[in-house]
Amino acid sequence: MPTQGAEGRHLAVVLAADVAGYSRLMSEDEEATLSVLTKYQEIIAGLVAEHRGRVFNMAGDGVMVEFASAVQAVRCAVAIQRALGRRNIDLPEHRRMVFRIGINLGDVIARDGDLFGDGVNIAARLQTLDEPGHICISASVHEQIAGKLSFACECLGEKTLKNIARPVRAYRVRSNMEPPVPVTELQSGSLALPDKPSIAVMPFVNMSGDGEQDYFADGLTEDLITALAKFRWFFVIARNSSFSYKNRAATVQQIGSELGVRYVLEGSTRKSSERVRVTAQLVEAETGHHVWAERYDRDLAELFALQDEIVDRVAGAIEPEMLRTETLRVRRKAPENLTAWELIFRGMWHFYQFTPAEHRCARDLFRKAIAAAPDIAEGYTWLGRCNAGTLFFRWSENPAGAWRKAGRRRCVPHNSQKPIPMHITR
Repeated sequence: MPTQGAEGRHLAVVLAADVAGYSRLMSEDEEATLSVLTKYQEIIAGLVAEHRGRVFNMAGDGVMVEFASAVQAVRCAVAIQRALGRRNIDLPEHRRMVFRIGINLGDVIARDGDLFGDGVNIAARLQTLDEPGHICISASVHEQIAGKLSFACECLGEKTLKNIARPVRAYRVRSNMEPPVPVTELQSGSLALPDKPSIAVMPFVNMSGDGEQDYFADGLTEDLITALAKFRWFFVIARNSSFSYKNRAATVQQIGSELGVRYVLEGSTRKSSERVRVTAQLVEAETGHHVWAERYDRDLAELFALQDEIVDRVAGAIEPEMLRTETLRVRRKAPENLTAWELIFRGMWHFYQFTPAEHRCARDLFRKAIAAAPDIAEGYTWLGRCNAGTLFFRWSENPAGAWRKAGRRRCVPHNSQKPIPMHITR
């Protein structure tokens, strides 16, 4: 990692980044622009630290970074464009903040923690050669990363840079990012939301800047799809449909509409040295409301055991959060508009109030759910639990009848003074 105290001349890899159209953004809304810029600069600083770089100048909308390794510099640049590209999807198109990045390897002069010289100036000029959102590198950087990274590089030829005496050969780094795909190209129309709660697990984004680490992000996504599919009260979109969005930019509202799901689970993986960070968030597709989010930092000692642990934790956290959200959503609907699954969810809420009146209300709702959809097993299951709960808390005037309704064969003595031990599960 570059050290701030090193003075004098030395070789360094310099990454220069600034915002395209920054003056226009400021003229439209200064406060909103500064707020987004601050957030994006924090993201950049975090990624720089993880890739063992050093920010030596951050003035206005520009960021200047020093690396000791060209490979780490390019990996960091790709991670930055991916991370900010994902954030920009949630902003209106005219308010998106897109960075241009240039990287150069050259001789620099270090003084008081800052860097000077053509090595710095070339990096700053390179980022103006390409379109916003792209990465432009010099031939010196290209020579260092050749054969070490999987990102394709396209030669842009010899370029004359302002105030640089000699032409510089430039390359564009292709980070496998694709532009947003119109809805009409994916499907002929939007899918209606199903009766049963549904979720799509989006391919987790590899933010390590190293395409070779995609296997971990993809494996984590596939395991989450498999784990969540084991819960019977909601369904999970198949892998092939979810992975059609890999490296494609789309809003959660667009995904929900195209796949016909109520929830979207998205996340990212980031590997640094011997540690990995995984973030995951559950979003309500229609509103964009974040239902749940968590971050996991772990050592990479046993990769597959780590993957299993994260899958178990994420799946275990999402199921109760979805259940809670679905219950709250159903409670806001008019009773006459409830579907069979919504009747079950509302009945579950009344069931867990644990009072005689609420249990009777829950029982009526479960019976209506069975009448509306006799093929849904959960209606019968919850009606049985409700009858068993009535017996357990001695709320029934006919314990023997309640016991039979709960699915038991033996009767309960009328003179029993103790509640009947039994386990009521969710």
